[in-house]
Amino acid sequence: MKKLLCALVSAVIVGGCGGDKKPTIEATGTLEATESLVSAQVSGIVQRIYVDEGSEVVQGDTLLSIDPTEYTLQLKQAQANAHALYAQYRLALKGTREEDIIQAEANYRSAKEDYERMKELYSAKSISRKQLDDAETRYIVAFQNFEKLKKGSRYEEIQTARARWEQAVAQSELLEKKIMDCTIRATMNGVVVRKYVEQGELITQGMAVLRIANINEMYVRIYVPESELPYVSHGQRADVRVDAFKNRVFSGRVTYIASIAEFTPRNVQTKDERTKLVFAVKIKVQNPEKILKAGIPADVILQ
Repeated sequence: MKKLLCALVSAVIVGGCGGDKKPTIEATGTLEATESLVSAQVSGIVQRIYVDEGSEVVQGDTLLSIDPTEYTLQLKQAQANAHALYAQYRLALKGTREEDIIQAEANYRSAKEDYERMKELYSAKSISRKQLDDAETRYIVAFQNFEKLKKGSRYEEIQTARARWEQAVAQSELLEKKIMDCTIRATMNGVVVRKYVEQGELITQGMAVLRIANINEMYVRIYVPESELPYVSHGQRADVRVDAFKNRVFSGRVTYIASIAEFTPRNVQTKDERTKLVFAVKIKVQNPEKILKAGIPADVILQ
């Protein structure tokens, strides 16, 4: 009966049943590769594609370019606006020009003299009250304008001019970034496994354009029951075999052990096995020769 029970358990994971000896855990998984989905950060027409499916790329390599003409024209417009607003900010800092102050002072003195003269004429009953009021109004307006120009720009006006200039500069920098984003580069070392666009197509921001897979390092995910979990540890050595290379053993290491149990995945054939709680274990397999491919079933032995 004991031998029969051990045979049933080893259908998915084989564990030794002899005394205190640590069991050899055997399991089957599927080779996986770390993938990166490359997306467009700006909208535009695909100008050129520099790689094809199967091309090997290094992080930073140019993969695709988008026509930057529209963003270049917008940048020129934004830079011109920033220069104009900077000039306004500098004027606000310097305050009123000296000649404007001299002119305002002359207007103020002239209006004051007119007002004094009008008061004398009104006392002699030579002019109407309205004429005197008009002269007084011109005098008050000239005086206030002269005082305002002497004081120069207010603090709030200077800060407003500065804020508008800084906003225009930020807009220019944003457009410069968009022009840089028109060149899409590889985010990792690997192989282009999928191309989603062609030259001349209109793409939108966030649209996937390429998929890159790092096949220098592959992963196998297996599932271990709770009873075997004490015999699995980070960095533990694993032997990995695939049917395509029957006489070769690939070296692997445990890099991840799940902290939460889950039900056995649905791809396990029997219903009884699917209802068991297991822990996922991830094994990293070196693939410098790039002979292992994603999707290939692999047998794993944890010593």
